[in-house]
Amino acid sequence: MTPQRVTLITLGVGDIERSKAFYGALGWSPAQEQEGVAFYQMNGLVLGLFGKADLAKDQGRSEAELGTGASTLAQNFATESEVDAAYQTAIAAGASPLKAPEKVFWGGYSGYFADPDGHVWEVAMNPFWPLSPDGSLTLPDAR
Repeated sequence: MTPQRVTLITLGVGDIERSKAFYGALGWSPAQEQEGVAFYQMNGLVLGLFGKADLAKDQGRSEAELGTGASTLAQNFATESEVDAAYQTAIAAGASPLKAPEKVFWGGYSGYFADPDGHVWEVAMNPFWPLSPDGSLTLPDAR
């Protein structure tokens, strides 16, 4: 098994029901739920939503105040119009707009929004990174 992998990303959220409603408005459905946590199956990866206080306790640091915004989650799309549609769907669902999609210096097209807990998402089209039919991304061999 390769050590260079991520199998689960967990986001600490202030209100699990609000977060589930937000991601539901984006078209996401939990694959599993337990009290205070929801898991979303993605392409070979799982996204978890976990109450912030419970997440801090689970990490063994129950007094910690968990923050957000120092990382970015991203979804890549095949076209600029798909990026625009995903961005508009997120804003309509209650996301905070950070940067509207636009052409960017590296040759692609991207924008940013924050979910109701401040977790930053990028929506992008990268013409140098082709997507699989299921939307997954494998970097092209640059060697």
